[in-house]
Amino acid sequence: MSFSDLGLSNEIILAVTELGYTKPTPIQMQAIPAVLSGRDLLAGAQTGTGKTASFTLPLLQKLSSDKSVKSSSNEGFPIRALILTPTRELAAQVELSVREYGKYLKLNTMAMFGGVSINPQKKLLRGRVDILVATPGRLLDHVQQRTVNLSNIEFLVLDEADRMLDMGFIRDIRRILSLLPKQRQNLLFFATFSDKIKELATGLLDHPEMIEVARRNVTADTVTQKVYKVDRDRKCQLLVQLIRQNNWYQVLVFTRTKYGADRLVKQLTQERIQALAIHGNKSQSARTHALAKFKNDSLQVLVATDIAARGLDINELPHVVNFDLPNVPEDYVHRIGRTGRAGASGKAVSLVCADEYNLLADIETLIEQRLPVEVVSGFGVNAQIKPEPIVDERKHRPKGRKRPDRSHSKPLPQTSAKKSSRQTVKGSKNSDERPDTSHR
Repeated sequence: MSFSDLGLSNEIILAVTELGYTKPTPIQMQAIPAVLSGRDLLAGAQTGTGKTASFTLPLLQKLSSDKSVKSSSNEGFPIRALILTPTRELAAQVELSVREYGKYLKLNTMAMFGGVSINPQKKLLRGRVDILVATPGRLLDHVQQRTVNLSNIEFLVLDEADRMLDMGFIRDIRRILSLLPKQRQNLLFFATFSDKIKELATGLLDHPEMIEVARRNVTADTVTQKVYKVDRDRKCQLLVQLIRQNNWYQVLVFTRTKYGADRLVKQLTQERIQALAIHGNKSQSARTHALAKFKNDSLQVLVATDIAARGLDINELPHVVNFDLPNVPEDYVHRIGRTGRAGASGKAVSLVCADEYNLLADIETLIEQRLPVEVVSGFGVNAQIKPEPIVDERKHRPKGRKRPDRSHSKPLPQTSAKKSSRQTVKGSKNSDERPDTSHR
């Protein structure tokens, strides 16, 4: 099947072909006809499967072919499509894709997110904007200042909806929904399914078509995963050795906190390894600069918090390193989903110390896979990982006991030592010690 078989215009097909795409991916083959039919859509797909194009292309097709605009305002060209994303980086990436795919169409797009001055965005909104890509926080800033009108929205897309819910956007989303016309087409995309997604979809979608191109909460087959046991104080030295001995370049490293990211960058720089960090305390210009250098191969290591786990679209990214395991198992799937995209191969390495073994067990239970463990000479740990069999909780749960809710973003219960450690971080007056939850 080709893109022309999906009912797309010659202008869109030409733009897609110029970008190097010739055949639609499985999610695109199913989602594009569904969107063109006018139905609401609930779609699940792993990162790197072409999810953005699966809603961007049919939206461009419908907006360009339907010249009638139902306007209840005095505006000549009201905003017709709204795409909500959880992070600034993802908003910028999606808006870029919309512009590239629609380069031969007479449609205007705009990205709206925080961390930058709001005044240039106000100026753009006074002109023609057909498709608006926004983060919820900055969109509501404009709503409060009455600089944006959402009364003519015909299409609503919630991209990475699961991540938005994990980041606490549910109230913002509900407020935005109250500002939209009731008659519209809704598209909800997720990477990992949860009860929260089910609840949101039930209240938002009208008899949606359900598409899921991969098993829920699994990692891509194109990603080779490995765990290195190491003492916490030796993690940086091991990372340096792995980078140098294997001649790694373009390495994306995830830390749990903003402070940890900055500290690791300083340590890597002292080892003469070029590194920069992106996290919520960095200005948007600094984040954009670091990401640009990383994409064009002029930066060897990019250190990021989980705010960057979604929205980083880097062609053939070869290496992802979990310097710290995430508190939420689903975030592991999102992190390593930055590599092995669009059929390319990639490697995901996790540096695991003794007090992270419970987190590792949670991840392995989620992905239903035992990760291979290796010890590098000179970097071993005193304690041993005690593998426990992965069991189906539904079969072994005592009668009358409710299944634990793992859809939330709070850390799962740990050993007493780990729990004490987290309480210290949570109560710290230094915000850098907390997990990065910046989103506006």
